Amino acid sequence: MGSWLYEGMLLFGVVFISGYLFGTLTQTRHAMNNRLALQAFLFCVLALYFVWFWSHGQTLAMKTWRIRVVDRHGQAITQQRALRRYLLAWVWCVPPLLFAYLGSMGTAGAGAVFLAWVTVWAALSYWHPQKQFWHDELAGTRLVDYRPAG
Repeated sequence: MGSWLYEGMLLFGVVFISGYLFGTLTQTRHAMNNRLALQAFLFCVLALYFVWFWSHGQTLAMKTWRIRVVDRHGQAITQQRALRRYLLAWVWCVPPLLFAYLGSMGTAGAGAVFLAWVTVWAALSYWHPQKQFWHDELAGTRLVDYRPAG
């Protein structure tokens, strides 16, 4: 969980700079203009970020917490597998986002639903035989403790 929070802090900078770049290049003057295009752009930027780092073993937050993503055989994952992992990791976001989009509960209600769903998704890893997230199982990856030699 600590790695996840640290990753979020690092991604704040990535998203901020990417959003600024998008706004500058598209000359967007109001936050609601080009909103869907910005979201699609950020989705792709995050995909590039995670696919590149995971295919090289770990993100900066994962290095700090000594976690590495590997395939089922303990080998480094390919870019295709990293992309599959990225897309499957978004699956746990879909139900609360869909609920928020279809409902009229406001920002606080949507945030509460999202937090509850994330908690459920994280708790489900408890029942996985190796205590892994289910998107890792589906992607053929796993997170392992990693202590570099030397």
